[in-house]
Amino acid sequence: MYIIIVGCGRVGANLVSKLSEEGHNVVVIDRDKDSFSQLGSGSNCMTITGMPMDEDVLKEAGIEEADALAAVTTDDNMNIMVSQIARQLYHVPMVITQTTDPEKQRVFTSMGLKTICPTTLTVDAFFCALKEGETEK
Repeated sequence: MYIIIVGCGRVGANLVSKLSEEGHNVVVIDRDKDSFSQLGSGSNCMTITGMPMDEDVLKEAGIEEADALAAVTTDDNMNIMVSQIARQLYHVPMVITQTTDPEKQRVFTSMGLKTICPTTLTVDAFFCALKEGETEK
């Protein structure tokens, strides 16, 4: 698959690494060129420094040929804008958006976007662990 990752923080860099190991063609976009230092030496990907919602940057990344895009910056608003552009203007078949705010996750989901919310996942994991501990007494 040809996959664009928007954001090269901890999540983006680790995702690039896993996808590269699987043999996918990956392009990663980040506003800060220093973010690419987080990529491991085994990451075989193209890097682009620029504003992710800029159409010229997205075209340079090959959005017109992309099979998937994952927006994983720490900025929920950036993620939603890039995801909407990818989905509505370029018809990228698979678009996944990260949001840290559970309320925004509900809004994004209602807009038809596939979202992953680390906050919700963490709360659910802690809740389950606490419930398990409760029954072990």
